[in-house]
Amino acid sequence: MREAPSVEAARKTWEDEIAVLGVAWSGDERTYTDFIETGGLTFPQIDDTAGVIYEKFGIPYQPAAVILHRNGEVSILQGVFNTADVDAAIAQNS
Repeated sequence: MREAPSVEAARKTWEDEIAVLGVAWSGDERTYTDFIETGGLTFPQIDDTAGVIYEKFGIPYQPAAVILHRNGEVSILQGVFNTADVDAAIAQNS
């Protein structure tokens, strides 16, 4: 849960340049809802229980963030990260 507020903060900081989409991997609908509410998340969330999106980007576990840059580059944050880590990954190829 520590990472979700970092992504929310980055969404607000970079709102004119990025779109954020949360990808839930495991749990039930109540778990997703609780996570969104507790984290104060305002970006859209999708269910990837099948793991298709995680597999596409080689993500073996959560927490993780995938940043798709306009130039086609992909940045992946895996494990515990904070707002500075997210900002740096976004700025890397923006």
